[in-house]
Amino acid sequence: MTRYALRVDANQAQIVSALQAAGATVEVIGKPVDLLIGISGRWMMMECKDGQKPKSAQKPTPAQERFFKKWAGYPLAVVDSAECALRMLRVLEAG
Repeated sequence: MTRYALRVDANQAQIVSALQAAGATVEVIGKPVDLLIGISGRWMMMECKDGQKPKSAQKPTPAQERFFKKWAGYPLAVVDSAECALRMLRVLEAG
């Protein structure tokens, strides 16, 4: 069986580092979204997009769109920078 490497957004490592420095537990899951985040007994799924790319290149894949629709109402964020990820982490902590 042929395996294909997942494409990782250039800023994902920076996002993960910022979240961990802020006290979050971070698991890189890759598909259907990039990250599972936990803090203060709460969790969130996070999809990283490269904010340096044109908006057209940041669009979710068809599989992600299906996933977002299926999991609507659950904690899920699309972030394009470490700053954006930290804002979402603060929202998650606040409940």
